[in-house]
Amino acid sequence: MSELELDKVYRRGEESSGVRRIQEWLSLNGFAVAVDGEFGAATEAALKRFQARAGLPVSGVADAATFERLVSPLRAALTGVPVSGRSLGSLTVAYAAQHLRQLPREVGGRNRGPWVRLYLDGNEGSSWCWSAGFATYCLHQAARTLGVPMPLERTFSSDLLAAQGRARASFLSTMSAPPDRTRIRPGSLFLRRRTPGDWAHAGIVTEVDEETFQTIEANTNDDGAHEGYEVCARTRGFKNVDFVLL
Repeated sequence: MSELELDKVYRRGEESSGVRRIQEWLSLNGFAVAVDGEFGAATEAALKRFQARAGLPVSGVADAATFERLVSPLRAALTGVPVSGRSLGSLTVAYAAQHLRQLPREVGGRNRGPWVRLYLDGNEGSSWCWSAGFATYCLHQAARTLGVPMPLERTFSSDLLAAQGRARASFLSTMSAPPDRTRIRPGSLFLRRRTPGDWAHAGIVTEVDEETFQTIEANTNDDGAHEGYEVCARTRGFKNVDFVLL
């Protein structure tokens, strides 16, 4: 079932994964409830408050019209971006920025929620890091919009991104020498190196300066953790970072 579709109308007293999805979106929209799959008094009250704010009939019942408003941030992130002469890299950045404006983040547990499932093709859970999934999802949106092949295969692994970059001669390492910054264009992917041959985090380069670069990245937070909970725009230095160039 699509993250944008509601399979049935839900009301108080029901218990299911569908109720859990409604609770996720209530929480993401600022009406936080326990994400436990049980449609109790708290979920009903939060739903009524959301309906009132959205100008919908205040029924406390999760119908199609209510769910459509709940998932409007996701629908906005999936809206096509005009090409307007953009390259693959610049369109990738435009899609990443469009996602960022909708505040994608985890809900209901570590590496869980509709945004995580979107970027990981339905997968979620504590073992499912989603930074590479986000980066390649935005790249996929851009390639599809332009009608061109993906330069990299969709993957959820930073290590596999590095391997693909090396196989395609588009991998730029900073281990032995400072990188040639002129080669790092917006839309390129950065990989945070944990040890030689092991990368722990990935994201999208949006701008490059003399000593730093700007990013949009997922599964991080304002502290820059590689196991954070949201999509953020960050400034990073070049230490322990490699690149897959577009």
